[in-house]
Amino acid sequence: QVQVVESGGGLVQPGGSLRLSCAASGSIFSINVMGWYRQAPGSQRELVATISSGGRTNYVDSVKGRFTISRDNAKNTVSLQMSSLNVEDTAVYYCNARLISSDYSSRSYWGQGTQVTVSS
Repeated sequence: QVQVVESGGGLVQPGGSLRLSCAASGSIFSINVMGWYRQAPGSQRELVATISSGGRTNYVDSVKGRFTISRDNAKNTVSLQMSSLNVEDTAVYYCNARLISSDYSSRSYWGQGTQVTVSS
């Protein structure tokens, strides 16, 4: 079994910062890509940022220069540092891990989501 757990959401004022963290645990052989997605009310889930095991990053245009994704391969964790937040960043943020489990099967795992609300 594999678990993916996020933490760090909350309420922040426009222009503020917030850091999200995510840890994958369980029967993991290796993790290829870890990333963050978000879903605002009435909208589809969208990619925010991803990072490969080698450190290659990818960001949606709307967060470039404001968000930074980082990863600790040894701990199977990924973080998202969010700065200059605006109301359009309000959403439920989901962590995703594309990994190979200990039985050598490959699949994608999602966390339960953490709410980020940007409001004055």
